[in-house]
Amino acid sequence: MTEWIENASTGQVSVLLGAIAGLGFGALAQQSKFCLRAACIEFWRGDLGPKFAIWLLAFSAALIATQLLILGGQLDTGSIRQLTTTGSLSGAILGGSLFGWGMVMARGCASRLLVLSATGNQRALVAGLVVTLISQATLRGGLSPLREWLGGLWLVDASLRNLADWLPVGAPLAAGVALLMGGIALGRRHGTALWPALAAVGVGLCIALGWGLTAWHAGWSFDIVAVKSVSFTGPSADTLMGVINLPSLPLSFDIGIVMGVFAGSMLAALATGQFKLQSFTEQTGLSRYLLGACLMGFGGMLAGGCAVGAGVTGGAVMALTAWVALLFMWLNAGIADWALDRSIEPAPLIRDEKGSVGA
Repeated sequence: MTEWIENASTGQVSVLLGAIAGLGFGALAQQSKFCLRAACIEFWRGDLGPKFAIWLLAFSAALIATQLLILGGQLDTGSIRQLTTTGSLSGAILGGSLFGWGMVMARGCASRLLVLSATGNQRALVAGLVVTLISQATLRGGLSPLREWLGGLWLVDASLRNLADWLPVGAPLAAGVALLMGGIALGRRHGTALWPALAAVGVGLCIALGWGLTAWHAGWSFDIVAVKSVSFTGPSADTLMGVINLPSLPLSFDIGIVMGVFAGSMLAALATGQFKLQSFTEQTGLSRYLLGACLMGFGGMLAGGCAVGAGVTGGAVMALTAWVALLFMWLNAGIADWALDRSIEPAPLIRDEKGSVGA
């Protein structure tokens, strides 16, 4: 393996590292049913239960492991784009708000749609493709001028983007431990099984793994390597455009993430007998999914990332804009659920007869 890495190109190593992190994330997210939308609905309906506990376990594990990498010197915050470039608070607020509405309407955030697509859920597949198309239009196409204008309304200097600079040394790590304890207590109170809980922790560790692997690669490569971790809106758009426009996919960490997550989720579903073809029905509808996917695609790119890319990956390195985006995702998911579902559905929409969540 060492010999292969020494002889491989930067792109080949990058896609391999992305695939490693993606395979783990996809399999563990499928097994734990990790989903920000499900956690938000439980939270805002005053029903703090297993889905909220799963999200807390994943987020806290990502925060703890990533902060340990930073404190141990394996991850240099000076190499992380979310902490070293000018950020957009208006983009985080507006994009996070649109994303929050979108994930409620499409019954799953961008990462959840990709995971569900690999398990045979055709509703998630269609919505995920729309998210990807709108993300590409927002990044480089006809919607990019609007994104740039909205993102430029309220900028924040790079010197203010690292929340850890405002806090005592070790405070983010301590906060992560407190959240982990809260997730464990909540999971035990609601009888969360051991395997989904451990899988949720594994989801968070895959976020830290992505940071660690790209930092390690950047440390010895002669080429410039971006230090990053798991995200979905931008990488999914790049993957789709590569499939459509190029005879072969460009080799990058992001491409590896998308392919790895899809493969990991599919393998986990097949191994556990959870692969099942599901399509649109008269009850699920179509228009709601499409509109929600459009809001997520535009909102995710405006916010600088999706519920995972900004909310967990960016949150784990204490990026100010990521925490703001996550806050507004939570707030607007609650508003959207109240406006669209709670008034007509007395019971939460997030569980079926087997306890599954999502699209």
